[in-house]
Amino acid sequence: MAAAPLMAQPLQLQQPKPAAARPAAPRPLPLPPPRPAGLGLSSPATAASSPAQPAAAVASAAPAPAAAQPAAAPTKGKVAAPATQEEAIERLNAYLNSFTTLQGNFIQFAANGRRMEGRIYIQRPGKMRFDYEPPVTTEIIADGTSVAVRDKRLATQDVYSIGQTPLKFLVRERMDLAREGTIKGASIDGDLLSVRIEDRSTLGGTSKITLKFDLVANELRQWIVVDPQGYETAISLYNLDTRRRPDPKYFVIDHQRAL
Repeated sequence: MAAAPLMAQPLQLQQPKPAAARPAAPRPLPLPPPRPAGLGLSSPATAASSPAQPAAAVASAAPAPAAAQPAAAPTKGKVAAPATQEEAIERLNAYLNSFTTLQGNFIQFAANGRRMEGRIYIQRPGKMRFDYEPPVTTEIIADGTSVAVRDKRLATQDVYSIGQTPLKFLVRERMDLAREGTIKGASIDGDLLSVRIEDRSTLGGTSKITLKFDLVANELRQWIVVDPQGYETAISLYNLDTRRRPDPKYFVIDHQRAL
């Protein structure tokens, strides 16, 4: 079967500017973002710092002579964009399968705009933890088979099968996005690859998941989940570390507290 092309418009790579009009080094992506894309950024200044809407490169006011800049400088550090949807999926699969441990910071926005921050810890297969900063009193812990959502203030805990949550794409021992759900499309905006998936196995019905992957930094930057009730949650990631191993006690669920 012929490879299905990605969306024509997003994947038309821009022609490189003349050597004198672009910086020699690739543009760094500013993190953390004030708000993730698609949640009603209130001003152009904050929108420009979002990982889904990277700031435009600024041309030099006094360009150097052409002889002073090597021809290869404008494309140094650039990564070729995937040409087909299948290639895009494989690029993201390769990243998700490249690490067994991960930890870093996250910023979460709910559909009502509420902002929460914290630390994320992953140890594959199956283990994950979200630690929220005060005043949020929630903890989310996956121990390999179950996911517990705890409220430390209310002393409550709900436990679900990890296969019923949209988080499983992060903790599979071997990830294949095409098998985990229905691929609904992929597109490229600047350096960001977006892959859209529908997962019909989540609790309550079908969840829609969008993964945003930085092609230059080779990192997952954000995911957006629309649950079966239509509520949207966006989580942006930064300061990711795939070398340090999280403490095993982070992934222990006290099942005696389960409701």
